Amino acid sequence: MRIRATVVAVTGAVALSAFVVPAAQAAGSGAHHSFDTLKALRAAASGRTAFTGASPADSGTPYALDAKFTGVSVNNGKPIVAGTTGRVSVPVTFKVTHGAGVDVTAGDTELDVFIYRGPYDEPANLLLGDDRPTCSNTSATVATCKSTIDILPGEELENADATGWKAVGFIVDWNDVDPFADDIDFSKVGYTESTGLTTAKLQRLSKLTVNAAPEPVKKGKTLTVTGKLSRANWDTGAYAGYSTQPVKLQFRKKNSSTYTTVKTVKTSTTGSLKTTVKASVDGYFRYVFAGTSTTPAATAAGDFVDVK
Repeated sequence: MRIRATVVAVTGAVALSAFVVPAAQAAGSGAHHSFDTLKALRAAASGRTAFTGASPADSGTPYALDAKFTGVSVNNGKPIVAGTTGRVSVPVTFKVTHGAGVDVTAGDTELDVFIYRGPYDEPANLLLGDDRPTCSNTSATVATCKSTIDILPGEELENADATGWKAVGFIVDWNDVDPFADDIDFSKVGYTESTGLTTAKLQRLSKLTVNAAPEPVKKGKTLTVTGKLSRANWDTGAYAGYSTQPVKLQFRKKNSSTYTTVKTVKTSTTGSLKTTVKASVDGYFRYVFAGTSTTPAATAAGDFVDVK
């Protein structure tokens, strides 16, 4: 159960109260759960006290917490590739540099880093982890942290999400203030948030097949090499052909480890591939797709052809 999503969402951006959070991430409904508390915190930090769900007894403005994020990395700087099902856990690492009076490992301190797409004030989507980051103090003023962003493609992604994302982080030091109380004095609460910490790219997983026929084939005869390039369609939850994409047909001899490009073939409107070559020697044919900004590269397993 991913009950933290709306908690982090409201902390991360001003207008996320208007953002529809995926059902898999929905928070519980309490009179004053963390969603309301952090919404109040964000509102208080902006100098506002009136907001939906807030307790009229809440008061004060959070002070600026002496802490900042450094060295934020999402998926080791590599694109995040997701299919249509299952769970994709993306590693996140970062450091927090802070004043001597701040302890990010304390039980009353909350922090997180997540990614969002679209304008910061009104993101089109956001992705975060199932669990809070774990941090360890490396000195009196530096902590190293790690976490994951856990993605359920079938519930949280749409095709428009195959693009660039940005990372945002927040830290809240409650200083023993009860976040579930009906009369929070926010002047005792430390708070900081940072956007644009790093960038990430999401891509739709691609698949590529190949089949050379007939097998076996006589030397000099025509071989027909077919295949298909498909990629995850997050809107439908299935894989669909990737149309009009250039794909290389490659060949390597039976006792060689090196493939050479024979020709470049474009996929049809349904993602299908078909071309012909003359059979010469025993070897392996494969298709190779270089990838695009929204779709990663793919290489089909070599199909062996016995030439008689």
